This record gives sequence, C-alpha cells and structure tokens, in this order.
Amino acid sequence: MPPNAAAINHNSLDTLTGQKNDGTKNNLGASKETGVLFEYDADTADGALNIDVLQRKRAEKRKLKLVWRNIIIFGYLHIAALYGAWLFFTSAKWPTVFFSIYLYSIGVLGITAGAHRLWAHRSYKAKWPLRAILIAFNTCAFQDAAFHWARDHRVHHKFSETDADPHNATRGFFFSHIGWLLCKKHPDVIAKGKSLDLTDLHADRILMWQLKHYNILMPLACFILPTVIPMYFWNETFINSWFVATMFRWCFLLNVTWCVNSAAHKFGGRPYDKNINPSQCPSVSAFAFGEGWHNYHHVFPWDYKTAEWGNYSMNLTTAFIDFFAKIGWAYDLKTVSADIIEKRVKRTGDGSHELWGYGDSDITKEDQQGIITINKKQE
Repeated sequence: MPPNAAAINHNSLDTLTGQKNDGTKNNLGASKETGVLFEYDADTADGALNIDVLQRKRAEKRKLKLVWRNIIIFGYLHIAALYGAWLFFTSAKWPTVFFSIYLYSIGVLGITAGAHRLWAHRSYKAKWPLRAILIAFNTCAFQDAAFHWARDHRVHHKFSETDADPHNATRGFFFSHIGWLLCKKHPDVIAKGKSLDLTDLHADRILMWQLKHYNILMPLACFILPTVIPMYFWNETFINSWFVATMFRWCFLLNVTWCVNSAAHKFGGRPYDKNINPSQCPSVSAFAFGEGWHNYHHVFPWDYKTAEWGNYSMNLTTAFIDFFAKIGWAYDLKTVSADIIEKRVKRTGDGSHELWGYGDSDITKEDQQGIITINKKQE
C-alpha cells in the first residue's frame, strides 16, 4: 500500500466528513479530502470517495495578498515572449526554431512523464537512467524542483477545488491559470502540504540531488545554455537566442502547463464524473502531450496514460513511457480495466462517453483485468 494511502476501516469517513462518531466536529481544519491520489485511496470499487464532497468544492472569500516580485517577473516574461513569438516567425534562423521546439518538447516530458506521472502519482516506476533523463528535462522546464512540483500536485488531488488546492479552479479561470502564482498561498495549501507523506520522494536520490542543486542547475538549463548554444553553434544573434529560444519557449511551456489547471477544468465533457470541474480538453492534450484528458485523470489518477485510450497522437507522453518500457527502463505501469471504467461512467458520467473500448486496437489484454501492473519487472 502506498505511504499516502489510508485504510478505510478506522473512522475514515469521519476523517473525510469532519465528524466524529458522537456527532461532534473534529479539528482537522477547514479543507477536507475531496479527491483521490493513489488507487488505494478510493472508498468505492470504481475509484471514488464514498461521500458527497460537492459542498466542499468552493473557495473562501478573502483578500489576496499580491506578490509584486512575481507580478513584475511574469509581466516581463509575457512581454518578452510576445516579442519572441514575432521573431520566431520573422527573424530566427531555422536551427533556432527547431532548437526551441526541441527544448519545449523535452520540457513538457520533464513535467508530464517526470514530475507528474512518475513522481507525483507513482503511476509507473523508472530505472535510474530514465529518472536521470527526466530530471534533466524537468530542470529545463523550470517549474520549480520536481520534488516541490510533485508535493503541490498531490495536495491538488487530495484536496481538489478547496482552499488547500494551490490553483483552486473555483476561484475562476485567471486564478487557476496564473493568478495563484501572483499571490501568497492560502494557509491551507501549506498546512496540507506538510501533512502528506513524502517519504517516497525523499528516498529518490536523483530527485533529491536536483532539489539540492536546483539554484545552480535551473538557470544553466533553462536560461544560459538555451541562449548560448544558438549563438555559439550557428551564429544566431543574442536577440533571437534570448527572446525566441529562451523567453518565448519557456513562456509558451508555462502557459500550456497552466492550461491543464484552467482550461482543462472548464472546457469539455465530463464522461467519467460530472460532479467535478476537470474536463476532457483535446486542445490542451495536443500541446501538453496527453495531459488534457483531465476528467479521466482526476477519476483515475494512478493510470500512467492519464487517459482511457492509448492514442499516441494525442498523448505523446504515453508513447514516451511505452518506449522506455520496451527497453526495460520503465516498468510496473498501472492502468485501469474497461470494466471499472464502465461502472464509473454509468454511475457518475455526464452521458458524453460514446465507446467503451472493448476490442479497440489500442487496448491490451492487460488493460481488461482491473487495476493491474503491465510490463512487470522480474525481481
């Protein structure tokens, strides 16, 4: 059982509802658990909490404390990125264009395959060479150290759309997209982050190495090398190198990632659970390499595909993980059976689910056997 998992037989529903057996309030704070993180967190057979959490999915009315340093930095970044976007199409050399796309792609994978699916959700396991690759990709992306990213994302799932959610979507599109980074965190975010068991993250030496040296590695990987390499190897101008390969590339990556928090919590169907904001957003999936199938992901967060289907054209992260599974660097890939999915769709879906996937060419035999482990490592 994962370290964050809790058996449901010792007053678990009391914990979730904030009530003791005698009807009195407990003292766990305002934000109660509203979502699941790992497969053993679920109270029901089809992967859900066994209580109504809709009433908790709202934000406290409070005056936000702005962080002006972040406002100025992100203001400059977006102005610089707009200029870089113009240079991308009008002035930058072709090697710079392709280099920017390459940096964007590995940055996305550092977040999706690394910080998200591997470290935040433990939806698969990776040998050290793959973890080293992912930590390098993740450092290029500069979205905080992977340790902190995984911690905050676990809080997001366990206390989804409450004040403990770092980018609580009930505060509106702007807040969930970028606003949460322009103000101080709600105290519940900090408190719930400290309450989670992160021993598995602390035990990963590669993850902790990045955390220890992040203030040196990140500027080098995200800003210095992306600017210097085009200038040195193909005589690109400093203006194009800085504004295209660095500012525009990084800003575009940030906004694509933020769209998972904002657009994929607002636009699209909810075939798996109509009672939550996360939705199926194909456009986000296209740019975020498969992270936009968000209604499915919040229902079954332990699935390494973050989606029901294995269509690589809209889920390049799954293709990346599957490739390394074939060479043995990724293993113990977790997924969900068609039977479990069907039960959940019929119980809580909004009716927009059209296919079950039986006989689909992308569905393996293993996918039909429940919450399973595929490509099992031979001990």
